[in-house]
Amino acid sequence: MDTDVRRYLDDLVAVARTVLGDDLVGGYAAGSVGLGAYQPGRSDIDVALLCAEPIPDEAKRALVAGLRHEALPCPARGLELVVYRRAVAASGTAEPGFEVEVNTGARMAFRATYDPADRPVADGHFWYALDRSILHQCGHALLGPPAAEVFADVSPADLRRLLVDALGWWLALPTPAGDEPAPGAEDAVLGACRSLVRVRHGRWLAKTAAGRRVLADGDEAAPVIERAIAARLGGTPPSGPEARAFQQRVLDEVARAA
Repeated sequence: MDTDVRRYLDDLVAVARTVLGDDLVGGYAAGSVGLGAYQPGRSDIDVALLCAEPIPDEAKRALVAGLRHEALPCPARGLELVVYRRAVAASGTAEPGFEVEVNTGARMAFRATYDPADRPVADGHFWYALDRSILHQCGHALLGPPAAEVFADVSPADLRRLLVDALGWWLALPTPAGDEPAPGAEDAVLGACRSLVRVRHGRWLAKTAAGRRVLADGDEAAPVIERAIAARLGGTPPSGPEARAFQQRVLDEVARAA
């Protein structure tokens, strides 16, 4: 793990401990850090904290204040942190179920949400259960038991429904209509590859690794996937229409699997 990231995660857990005390029972790196694919300058830092009991509003706000980039500078593009009660993490629910979440960073818009009911539906409610599924398989424990022991996976039916929702959400985002390379299209393509690998092979992989796994399957969209992988290293990304066509095909396959 990157030294700056390791130090930051240690400091983050210390801040959470100061605010939550003994109610803090776990801390886990998710996303690219948990998947062993952190890319300095590109990746976010994703963290899930576990608490034993519901968090009072005052403590939620104190935690957000202590973890804001202005108080604890994030060495990555930004921090995406979610706090769950231990019982929610163990339930396998498909619902958001969080206590509080915060996005903060030098290159990330600040956002704090103190109740799932305040999360706009248009922003997607599928993220949380999918993230907990990734944590179940790949979470890196910073504090507490191994992630697989505290995060239950969602059911196969819920997983497919959540992936369909996620792919539909991505497809609804505006993209350039022409054939010119579309910055960011690589993430759309490789994110779809990750969903496809989870459905076909039962494993969560980092985006680039997922793209290579789909290539190994002999996928007909190999040129688009190869460009998406190259773009992660500074190459030319696919066009918007190419990315959307691949995403739609993945969505159709995931929906059929249900």
